Amino acid sequence: MTTPQLTLAEVEAIAREAHAGQTDKAGRPYAEHLAAVAEGVRKRGGSDQQIAAAWLHDAVEDDALSRRWLDGAALPQPVKDMVLAVTKKDGEDLSSYTARILATPGALLVKESDLAQNADPARLAVLEPATRTRLTAKYAQVRRLLGLTDGEPPTARRVQANPSSH
Repeated sequence: MTTPQLTLAEVEAIAREAHAGQTDKAGRPYAEHLAAVAEGVRKRGGSDQQIAAAWLHDAVEDDALSRRWLDGAALPQPVKDMVLAVTKKDGEDLSSYTARILATPGALLVKESDLAQNADPARLAVLEPATRTRLTAKYAQVRRLLGLTDGEPPTARRVQANPSSH
């Protein structure tokens, strides 16, 4: 018998609970960032699997949920793969990190939405100037490494970034 997969609503509830009490760099509840990234994926035409990965994109990196939890979760393997692809490892250089994202079907769209939300001028405006400058440069560098310009990402990557939600 197959274990039923978590629904998007269940994934959202798990992510909100896992990050409860956490705030972002601007002091806002962290769940607001997760919701914005998930909505960004949806607006960009992402699949349910990509939206689920968006809700969980920082869970392992932030120790909100363990890698063991993710491995055992009732989630499709592509969701787990996307979450792990966008999870930056301690001491990992940006070129290795971005290469993994590009090599994982669906992950580019999740990271694109994450970067867009992180670089939102309204979100950055409340940060200390030095932090704002550092993060703006970092986000721009990651976008370049991922091949994301001011326009659409390359067509081949866009097609790869939208796996079936079945």
